[in-house]
Parts: sequence; C-alpha cells; structure tokens
Amino acid sequence: IKQHLPDPNIETSKAGRTIGVLGSGDFARSLAIRLVCSGFKVVVGSRNPRRKAGLFPSAAEVTLQAEAVKKTDVIFVAVFREHYSTLCDLADVLVGKILVDVSNNTEINHHKESNAEYLASLFPACTVVKGFNVVSAWTLQSGARDGNKQVPICSNNQEAKRTVAEIAQVMGFTPVDMGCMSSASEIENIPLRLLPAWKIPIFLALGLFLCFFTYNLIRQVIHPSIREQKNKLYKIPIEVVNTTLPCVAYVMLSLVYLPGVLAACSQLYYGTKYRRFPDWLDQWLQHRKQIGLLSFFCAALHAMYSFCLPMRRSHRYQLIETAVKQVMWKMNIWVEEEVWRMEIYISVGIIALGLLSLLAITSLPSIANSLNWREFSFIQSTLGFIALVISTLHTLTYGWSRAFDENQYKFYLPPTYTLTLLVPCTVILAKVIFNLPCIQQRLQRIRRGWEKGRYVKFVLPSAGGRLPRPVLLS
Repeated sequence: IKQHLPDPNIETSKAGRTIGVLGSGDFARSLAIRLVCSGFKVVVGSRNPRRKAGLFPSAAEVTLQAEAVKKTDVIFVAVFREHYSTLCDLADVLVGKILVDVSNNTEINHHKESNAEYLASLFPACTVVKGFNVVSAWTLQSGARDGNKQVPICSNNQEAKRTVAEIAQVMGFTPVDMGCMSSASEIENIPLRLLPAWKIPIFLALGLFLCFFTYNLIRQVIHPSIREQKNKLYKIPIEVVNTTLPCVAYVMLSLVYLPGVLAACSQLYYGTKYRRFPDWLDQWLQHRKQIGLLSFFCAALHAMYSFCLPMRRSHRYQLIETAVKQVMWKMNIWVEEEVWRMEIYISVGIIALGLLSLLAITSLPSIANSLNWREFSFIQSTLGFIALVISTLHTLTYGWSRAFDENQYKFYLPPTYTLTLLVPCTVILAKVIFNLPCIQQRLQRIRRGWEKGRYVKFVLPSAGGRLPRPVLLS
C-alpha cells in the first residue's frame, strides 16, 4: 500500500512541540539538528549527558534517558537493535508513548522479524512507528533538497502514524504511508538495495557489450592475425571498444520500443486491454527508462571515443604513411562518394545523439514533473521513435555499399552493423504497420475500452414501454 498522507499544510504551531531523541550517535545528532532547525523543542536522552552535551546544538536539552522520556510523548529511538534491551529499564515511563524506530539492518531480511516489530514486542504498552530509516545523517543536516524527500512510514496505529507524518512534513520531507507494521521489513530493506531497478538493464547492457566485443575482436584482431600474420592487438582498447559501443547503444534503444510493439500485438490478438501481460513483458515495460538511459550512456561514450580517434599514435602513423604515398606515387586519394558518406554519417549521428540527450534529460524526475502527460508522451514516444529512425540512417550511411563487399565478410561473418539492424528495423516496420488506418483505429478502440465479443449496444425503449434486450456484438 502506497498512499501519500493528507494534510499538506501543517500549522506552524505544531512545530513548537517537544520531541525526544534516545541515542547520541551520528544519526541522533543530525536528527536533533534538523528538529531544532524546524522549530521543535528537542530533548536528547543519553546515558552520559555531560560527555555528549557538547555534540548537540545548544538549543537541544541533553539529559538522562529517563528524564527525556518524561518530557515528551513522541520519541525517536536512534539506537541499534542490539541495544534495545538497554531501554527495558524505561518500560514504566514509556507507557503510552509513540516510539519512532529509525534503525536499519546490515543485511536484507537479516532477522525473522523487523526491528520495529521487535521493538514493539519489547514495549507492548507503547505505539511504535517505523520511519526515517531511509534518510541519511547527511540529508538531515543538509536539507531534504539534497536527498530523497520521501519518508516511508508504517504503524498499526493511524493516529500515531499521522503524528509522525506531520513532524516529517514540518521537517521538509514527504511522508508516504506504507500501511501497517507488517510493511516494516520492506521499509528496512529499502536502504540496503543497490539500484534494484537497474540490475536487469545493466546485465542486459553488459551481455550485449560482451557479445559484440567478442564478435568485433574476431573480425578486427583475430582475423588479420591468422590470415595476414599482422599484429592488431593495439586496436583493442580504442577501436574495438568504439565499434562495440554504438552497437550496444543502437540495440538498447530499439529494446526500449520493442516491448510496446509486443504489447500492441497482444492487445490486437486478444481484442482487449484488460488482459494482463506476461510477467516478462511487464518487467520489460517497467525497465524501459533504465534501458534508454544506458543507451544514451553508450552513445555518449561512442561520441567521446570517436572524437579521440585522431589522437592515437597509430592513426598518426597511418596519416604520415598515406601522405608519403600520395607524394611519392602521386596518388589522388580523394573519393567523392566516401567524402559525402562520412559527412552525412557524422551529421546524422550528431542529430541522433542530440535527440537521445533530450530523451535522457526528460527522464529526470525534476524535468518530467514539470511536463504534462501529452508533452512527456510526445518527447518519449514520438521523438524517441524519430531518434531510432535517425540512428538507423546513421548506421546505414556507415555501411553504405560495404554490406555487398565480400572483403567485409571476414571468416564469413557479416559486418557488425548488419546484425544491429535486425531488431531496430523490425520495430520500425511494426510501427509503420500499426500506423495504417485500419489497424490504428482498431488499436485505439481497444485502448479506449472496447473489447472484442463484449461490445453491448443498448436500444431505446419502444412506444409500448417494453424494454428490449441489449444486443451483444462481436
């Protein structure tokens, strides 16, 4: 359950209430600073108040734990799970208090029960709320603008959850209701996950990179070494990598729009938009943003590598060798067709990279939130498809007529760019077919709620007052 809590406008008088903090670690100090800056009165409970008083702001009162608990009804428990037992002596004075558990684990699902549930079992007379564990000490000191403003909270008591939500809003955060205490384990796992939405796209990009890198290595390094007895190992760091990166970027960009094609085919086949997609397709649709950003990353690296190609020592040697041959043998190396091909190739590539940059920028939450749905859809869908078409033109101008040159088929392997054209051309062809009037109208009707075999047409009552039966049309 995810639901933003109500009451966005909290009265400023609520900021004057007294909040307790149990603990004297880094997070407790940052929390006290943030609460004081937000206008709250803070009482810090410590086992060694004299030693720890200098670490907290002067506006915060640092006293013994028992004294701090008596002065407030809302207490942040900023201690580790292993030290919860040290608070058992305070059980009598904690009766009826709201305890906010801000702890985390070192591993995902490290314990059978969450820390918040364990704290609730130790103090059954208290109301425990899980929250603020996703906020770092740095974010508390620097402000919510420097970190994630959302603070997931959960509790079995709605009133306690509302109280903590109001405190979070006054502090500048956005509370997110995650339901009852059973969601505490999920909240505690959030800070421990490393880029959960990026794992599949990253592995996909790495897999494509390894496949294309191996393919290019065979063609550009191993083939000359076997057939011509030439050492081409120097091509691996720059040239082979630079040949691989555009392949990965191009295929990844096409994989952003391929699941939409498959989803449209499914809707046309079943005649409804209410049938659930397979899990693999659903996951694919959810990862399109990450796949697109990785495509842009590979394309940007390709542009940088290409810009650095003339700086290589090997390239300088080749230029000198070509110049010497031209002078000594009076060769004319100007080929009009090749000049035009490279000019068009570079120009189209720059346009494609510019469109990819626009797509990447609008994927940022701060930019996307400033766009309405029609603007966002136009950029991500229409301009994205145009970027795919221009990238295809970029690839075709690179290949030009070399796809029909038998010397390009090393070890009978086709050039790499011909392999990359398979998926993008399939997507472009499918998009063209879907834009045909007969198919487009049917697809739009399905997405507006019409279902094959379930379209009901009602007829107005006759003069006799009898209600006719509805007609079911297929």
